[in-house]
Amino acid sequence: MILTGPGIATAVQTGEITIDPYDPARLSPNAYDWRLGDTIRICDGDLDAATPTVFTEQPIPANGLLLQPGMLYLGVTLERTGSETYAQMLNGDRTIGALGIWVHVSAPLGHQGHAIRWTLEIRAARPVRVYPGMTFGKLIFLTAFGAPASYQQQPAKYAATDGIDISRLYEEIHGGVL
Repeated sequence: MILTGPGIATAVQTGEITIDPYDPARLSPNAYDWRLGDTIRICDGDLDAATPTVFTEQPIPANGLLLQPGMLYLGVTLERTGSETYAQMLNGDRTIGALGIWVHVSAPLGHQGHAIRWTLEIRAARPVRVYPGMTFGKLIFLTAFGAPASYQQQPAKYAATDGIDISRLYEEIHGGVL
């Protein structure tokens, strides 16, 4: 079941949900409007699942950054979000999609116990300017059924993420998991 905006507000007040920074004006009927952080990584060259991604990192200037088609950008949410009680789903929204921006398509699930600033996969269909702190999507909270299993208690490779993180699939390939 999905939490309503008032349910999210109550859970923030009781400490069951962390949203930092939190602005109650960003609540909608069933979600919280999250924002783009102020840093971006531009992934350079060919990508290879067996090696760490090569990138350049830069701040997003106050006057914006022009995203180009054909490039993979990794961004980060302005807000740090999480909950031991609820799972999260992070998505772009219609306003971003109408600009031809695809954001965070492949990994929208935030597990219980995973309190992070989300790494965002960002692609542009056409050249488009983005700004730090602009609304970039919606975050929903879902009731979990069954015995809780906190992400922090699992052997999860992204548990300590606190900003932009590249794919670490290479750790599985070189660690013999695959």
